[in-house]
Amino acid sequence: MPDPTPLEVRRGLFFEEYTVGHTITTPGRTVTESDVVAFASFSGDWNPIHTDAVAAAQGPFGQRVAHGLWGLSVAVGLMTRLGFMEDTVLAFREIQAWKFSLPLFLGNTVHVHAFVSQTRRVPRLNAGLVTLQVELLNQDDKIVQQGAWSVLVKSRPAQ
Repeated sequence: MPDPTPLEVRRGLFFEEYTVGHTITTPGRTVTESDVVAFASFSGDWNPIHTDAVAAAQGPFGQRVAHGLWGLSVAVGLMTRLGFMEDTVLAFREIQAWKFSLPLFLGNTVHVHAFVSQTRRVPRLNAGLVTLQVELLNQDDKIVQQGAWSVLVKSRPAQ
């Protein structure tokens, strides 16, 4: 990792401002009952492990768990909340090898830690691909989910 320093987080970073090794850490977000119900409503996934406290208590985790895709969605939201992708990310291009490692329980507080692992210019689009290694961590700093995201980011305007 050539540059393990924090990425200067401000609104709308251009491709040229990303350096391999730069790190990003987000604030936290607590999983709530409302989150689980809203995600079940939106996705149509009413699996009892998420929505039935009595059935989930008899399951492998002994309690309800949030939807895994809720965790991925919240990870995207936490990163977006920082603003560095605002108005400069053209497309979320790829999620690579996303792994769901631990359950997300109601009441857990999660945050994201990420680092820039690769950058590649795409001159024909006046942009570049930025690959981020992303970890969704719980309140004990244990990795709940992880993988890589590639985003297409605008290049700095010609001067």
